[in-house]
Amino acid sequence: MIDIVCLGEMLIDMFPAEIGRPLAEVSAFRPVPGGAPANVAIAAARLGASSAFIGKVGDDPFGHFLAQTLAQQGVETRGMRFDKGARTGINFHAQIDEHTATHLFYRNPSADMLLQPSELDRSLLQETRAFDFGTISLIDQPAHDATLAALNIARDAGALIALDVNYRPGLWASPDAARAMIHSVLSEVQVLKINKDELQLLTSSFELEQGCRQLLTSGLELCVVTLGPDGSFFQCATGSGLVPGFQVHAVDATGSGDAFTATLLVQLVSGDDSWRAQLTEQRLQAILRRANAAGALTALKQGALSALPDTQSLDTFIRANQ
Repeated sequence: MIDIVCLGEMLIDMFPAEIGRPLAEVSAFRPVPGGAPANVAIAAARLGASSAFIGKVGDDPFGHFLAQTLAQQGVETRGMRFDKGARTGINFHAQIDEHTATHLFYRNPSADMLLQPSELDRSLLQETRAFDFGTISLIDQPAHDATLAALNIARDAGALIALDVNYRPGLWASPDAARAMIHSVLSEVQVLKINKDELQLLTSSFELEQGCRQLLTSGLELCVVTLGPDGSFFQCATGSGLVPGFQVHAVDATGSGDAFTATLLVQLVSGDDSWRAQLTEQRLQAILRRANAAGALTALKQGALSALPDTQSLDTFIRANQ
C-alpha cells in the first residue's frame, strides 16, 4: 500500500530575488520545483510516509528535472507522463511580503493541463490510503476529467479523499466559476483543507465555525482552515477547535500550506486504526499542532522544496516550542 497519492500540477516556480517589489520590477528570478500536489508528495515522503505523484510535465529539460527531483526525494513517479507537444508549466512569483505572493502562470496550455483519463496509473490509485488533489487540475480539459476519474478510482478502492482548494484567482474565469466547480466536487471529498479567504469564497462567511458547518453539509467529514501565524481551525461531527500557531520569523510562507496538508494526511492514515477514528477533538488538536509546526518551519526558508521539514527537524522544533 501507498500512504498518499497526489495528483495535479508540478511546475517550475520562478522565485524573485527581492521581497516587496511588484512582478515587473523584480531584478531576477530563480527556478525551483513547485506545484502544490507535488510539494505535498515530497513533504509526506520527508515525514516517512510512502507517497506517489500523478501528473504531466513537458518532454523538456524542466519536465525531466522535475521527475528526477521527485524520485530523488523518495516519491514514486510511475504515474508521471511526459507531453511532447506542450511545455512544462512555469509560475512567476512576486512576494509582496513574507506571507503574501502574487502569481503569473505561463500555461498556453502547459503540459499539466493535458493529462488524459486514459493516462492514469490505476494501480497507484487502487493501492493508496489517501488521495490528495487541488483545484487547478479541475480548471481545464482534459485534466478536469482525469482528476475526477482518478478520484473515483481511489474512492472506490476505499481511500480517504482530500482536497486542498489552493485557489489561484488568475487561473479562473471568475470567482463564481471557481465556487461552482469546487462545490460540484465537495460531495466526493472527506477531508477539506482551505484558508480563510477560501472559506469566504465558498461560504460568504469569515466566521470559522459557521462556515465550516455550512461546508460539512455537503458530506465532508473534516474541514480544516489554515490561519497562517494564528494556527488552524477544525470542524468535524464530534466538535471543533482552534489550534494555536507557532511564532517564527517568517522568510517565505510559500509551501507552508503544503507542508501542513502533508503532515495532516500522514497522521490521519499512518496509524493502525481507521482514519475516521482520529476525528476526535483531542486527537485533532494534537494532529493540527504538528501540522501547524510543519507550516511554521517551512516559512523559515525561501522556496518550498528546500524548506519542507523532515521528521527529525519537526520533532526538534516542537520540543523547542513546548
